[in-house]
Amino acid sequence: MNLLLGSLTIGLILSLLALGVYIAFRIFGMADITADGSLTLGGAVTAVLLLKGTDPVLATLAGCLSGAAAGMLTGILHTRFGIHSLLSGILMMTALYSINLWVMGRSNLPLLSVANLTDAGERLANLMIGPQKTMMLMGWEVTCRDIGILLATFAWVCLTAVLLFFFFKTELGTAMRATGDNPQMIRALGVNTGNMIVLGLALSNGLVALSGALLAQFQGFADVQMGIGMIVWGVASVIIGESLVRTRRLGLAITGAIMGAVLFRLLLAIALRFGLNPNNLKLITAIFVFFALVSPALLDSLRKRWGGTKYA
Repeated sequence: MNLLLGSLTIGLILSLLALGVYIAFRIFGMADITADGSLTLGGAVTAVLLLKGTDPVLATLAGCLSGAAAGMLTGILHTRFGIHSLLSGILMMTALYSINLWVMGRSNLPLLSVANLTDAGERLANLMIGPQKTMMLMGWEVTCRDIGILLATFAWVCLTAVLLFFFFKTELGTAMRATGDNPQMIRALGVNTGNMIVLGLALSNGLVALSGALLAQFQGFADVQMGIGMIVWGVASVIIGESLVRTRRLGLAITGAIMGAVLFRLLLAIALRFGLNPNNLKLITAIFVFFALVSPALLDSLRKRWGGTKYA
């Protein structure tokens, strides 16, 4: 049960990554590989500030802003210098590897001895459940701390999703969405599409870095390689979420991205639980992504074939 609670918590944390990837991938139609570096950057900046005694909330927000700055630079490379969006992301991701090492000073920073946001989850559990360390849940003994962290993470993700939904309903958010849908039309209305892309990528990578900041605090360390392959994770979460909600309407798409991230993490946890070699985790992730990408078209094809056979 503790494994399940931990997987749910990590899935919720990585749902912020999925929301960031959703903005770049679905709204602007860009596979922004900056996410691999900005997730680590968020965790690195947050870890360094926590070790210096900074308030955990301020340290987390600083990590989020650092990712937003990285996304803004990617957007500038793309819009101001005319570099292809994919190459812009690759350039920034490559640069961020060295920047992250410079920020951290070494490849790994432990956080087990410093106060962080997971302590807030423990305090929440004490308020809701009491001072006891463990409790019974569905016949399993679980720690109250894990439950508190899960509830706090769920609340944080819900708040972020609601704010993101209402932001995209504002004039600025609508202009961003229109930039991705029909850039010629939005330019005719006097909107600078380059600025919209820069701001959109800043928002996207800010969410990715926020995910990295929370992940580093939950797992108790920040590592320079923690972001490798995370763009694949994010895209898979978005695709799985769309398969679940079967629509790209804004509110449901945001909800689907969160559900997809949690489900994807649970699938990997189940695979590990049944003896998967951790060295094969990236391979299994790639296989899951492959099936997530091809399954919607395959299901539609089978549905049409069965429908045609039925009414032939």
